Amino acid sequence: MDSRGGTSGGSVAGRVPEDLAVVVDADGTVTVWSAGAQQLLGYEAAEVVGRPAAGLLSAELTGSARRHVAEGRRWASEVALRHRDGARVVVRLKGTPLADGDGARPWLVTAAAPEHMAGPAEPAAEALWDLTLAQLPVPVAIYDREARLVSANEVMTQVMGRSVAEMRGRTLWEIEPSPPFDEYDRLQRQVLRTGEPVFHENYGKAPGEVRGHAWSMFLSPLKDASGTVQGLSAAVFDTTEQYWARRRLAILNDASLRIGSALDVTRTAEELAEVAVTGFADFVTVDLLESVALGEEPEPVEPAHPVTVRRTAQGSVLGGCPESVVPSGETTFYPVDTPPMRALVAGRGTLATPGDPGMREWIESSRGRAESVAKYMIHSAMMVPLRARGVTLGLVHFLRHRTAESFSEDDLLLAEEIVARAAVSVDNARRYTHERRTALTLQRSLLPDRPPELAAMEVAYRYLPAGSGADVGGDWFDVIPLSGARVALVVGDVVGHGIHASATMGRLRTAVRTLADVDLAPDELLTQLDDLVVRLDHEEGPEARGRAAEAAATSGEVGATCVYAVYDPVSRRCTMARAGHPPPAVVTPDGEVRFLDLPTGPPLGLGGLPFESVEVELEEGSLLALYTDGLVEAADRDIEVGLDLLRGALADKAGPLEETCDDVLRTVLPVRPADDIVLMLARTAALDQARVRTWQLPRDPAAVARARKAASEQVSAWGLGDAAFATELIVSELVTNAVRYGADPVVLRLIRDSTLICEVSDGSSTAPHLRRARVFDEGGRGLLLVAQMAERWGSRQTATGKTIWAELALPGI
Repeated sequence: MDSRGGTSGGSVAGRVPEDLAVVVDADGTVTVWSAGAQQLLGYEAAEVVGRPAAGLLSAELTGSARRHVAEGRRWASEVALRHRDGARVVVRLKGTPLADGDGARPWLVTAAAPEHMAGPAEPAAEALWDLTLAQLPVPVAIYDREARLVSANEVMTQVMGRSVAEMRGRTLWEIEPSPPFDEYDRLQRQVLRTGEPVFHENYGKAPGEVRGHAWSMFLSPLKDASGTVQGLSAAVFDTTEQYWARRRLAILNDASLRIGSALDVTRTAEELAEVAVTGFADFVTVDLLESVALGEEPEPVEPAHPVTVRRTAQGSVLGGCPESVVPSGETTFYPVDTPPMRALVAGRGTLATPGDPGMREWIESSRGRAESVAKYMIHSAMMVPLRARGVTLGLVHFLRHRTAESFSEDDLLLAEEIVARAAVSVDNARRYTHERRTALTLQRSLLPDRPPELAAMEVAYRYLPAGSGADVGGDWFDVIPLSGARVALVVGDVVGHGIHASATMGRLRTAVRTLADVDLAPDELLTQLDDLVVRLDHEEGPEARGRAAEAAATSGEVGATCVYAVYDPVSRRCTMARAGHPPPAVVTPDGEVRFLDLPTGPPLGLGGLPFESVEVELEEGSLLALYTDGLVEAADRDIEVGLDLLRGALADKAGPLEETCDDVLRTVLPVRPADDIVLMLARTAALDQARVRTWQLPRDPAAVARARKAASEQVSAWGLGDAAFATELIVSELVTNAVRYGADPVVLRLIRDSTLICEVSDGSSTAPHLRRARVFDEGGRGLLLVAQMAERWGSRQTATGKTIWAELALPGI
């Protein structure tokens, strides 16, 4: 397109070439002259570049254009220019401010459409665009190729706390040399280097803000027509609400994962405090009702009476919880009609500040509390009751002092949700603690307190409840003195856990003691015990059988297991039988360890299957080890590994049994036992032959006198003359009964143990019994006299018949 000129001094309207482009620097000097400019005014570039642009004007700019130039804003206006031939050319031009590396303001002058052609659209659009950027309700800023600020809208200046003039030409790090602006500066340079936009999120307090905000920042490159990065823009959006919504969901998820990891009341309360402090509160206290902290049933909260609580847990963003005025583990109380008391009674959470009516009086009622509130500038509080299954368990206090924002209604909803979840876990832990304590008390009450003193053997044992947090099991053991200085050892394990298993264990232990008193052989005793377990199973009904089946599916066993052994110190023989139980171990005096090859036998409760006894002779000083499967079995190792460890732990153990028990447990015990454990060690002894006398007697009434005389002489030889009369009487009656009603062979045996034991054996299996003799009866009083003279008496079946025995207390013992 060409220009229409005229004579010097004339004025014509020029048609502006589309490729008109002139760049004028900050000093007003022309630095760029395009071909379109030469076509319009006739000057070649060499004639214009480097000369003042004012020399090309034939009249000053309009007032609006001059104002825009002075303010550095874009302008569009008609301009009167001087042609090379002197003609005056009036054209419509547009000026766009640029920025160089030094922060100066060059101008780009290009053609603008005539007003009658473009109408008001272009200048109106430009004006609206300027207004949009300036008044956009989100912070916006523009930076040049060196990440120096060119301009920013009003909202950005408010966020930064500085005007555009204070920030122009400076990088973000120069504007605010502190984190996180070093990261922002790095991201800006990344955008300028790569030409790729970046999205960044951060939570913090801007220089011009008094509270923290969550910011979502979009950094976008500004490219020219050729794709060259000329700068970048930053648009920042306040996403604080979305941030806190996500944060609350994260806190709830964290609470679900962390609270209730252990069935322990205190640990659960500590987990609640930890989640709240790392989530949204600065200081948290968990106060449980005293009864709940002790694992008992919660007592009802009476509005007219103060409530005693125990500070079970507390947490703070400050090390050591310096805000606390009540140490963890100590008790405090809530007076009537105080904010904590009202929250407990109402059963719902409340928001409060230290200046609220009632709250101020509550704070000032304690000097320590008032000093803590003032020192740490606690400004916001929430009190949320711990309630589960309709019962109040305690109260949780949430406080803020480092966080500037006060608690909101959304925070209260979050706290109530977390506390509700924690309350269920606290109640579960409380119930578990109560049941476990009851089961342990029951179980320990049914187990021996201390090893008895026996001539036949020395005994030591250990009982360890499961350390994994599981319910107490049904492991049990007993040491039962029998007639003839013999001793019965029993170790058993009821399948299952909890009170049910402990109660079953107690019934079986009582049954074993009862059956042992009648001197049943080990195999016969297990047969009777098996019948008892079957009867118990039927008596307890389908629900209990379902629990037993579930326990059997888990453990691979049913009912109970048991090993029963009877040791005779006179013969040094031990008779044993087992019902699905691990085999006993025997350690000889020279340290050799072997596991006895006893017939396994079925677990108790299957019914109808036989048990077998095995008799072994033990050297004096042998060590017999009985145990439950929890000692040698573990989820991460085979039972053979456990047995090998037990063999190694028992070898060459000639020291005290108590130390041996501890050594065995340290060596064999799994790291985290999943079951209860019983270990019983018995070191055998033998009665000196000088303490035992035996006589073979004929079935002749005359043998009674000889037996009486021999027994009296032996008792006197032992230095027990004071017991001679009672011994003669008992021997006389027992031998008389054997001669009259028994069968050959008749044997009399005296044993000097902790008591004097008289035994008469014969070949008849008919058991004796007491009867009431009438006034004129000539017999029937023998056993009655024996019962009156002896401390204990009874009978037992033997392989050849029966033995009737009686024990006399020794003088001075």
